Amino acid sequence: MSQPTKRSVLTLAFAAMLLGVGACASAPRGERVYVREAPPVERVEVIGRAPGVNYVWVAGHWNWNGRAYAWMPGRWIVVERGYRSWRPGHWAHDRRGWYWVEGHWR
Repeated sequence: MSQPTKRSVLTLAFAAMLLGVGACASAPRGERVYVREAPPVERVEVIGRAPGVNYVWVAGHWNWNGRAYAWMPGRWIVVERGYRSWRPGHWAHDRRGWYWVEGHWR
């Protein structure tokens, strides 16, 4: 592969990475982003064994990237000190459209 071709491929890969990171960005905390279209039906995820006793499963969900919904897979997270349970995030609807409600510790 020639040097200019290699540089072009690396530039394209870097641009794709930046686009992907930007697509995952969300609104500032407390600010709702409304979507006119309802989210798709949630996917069924296979949940493996927890990596340790202090982990809780956070289910995957549909994330709005500004143009379409993109699936964000579930993951194991460490239980935060002082909390007992995780309240999952969910999509809610009001007269302005659909909006995401972040999950939080209880």
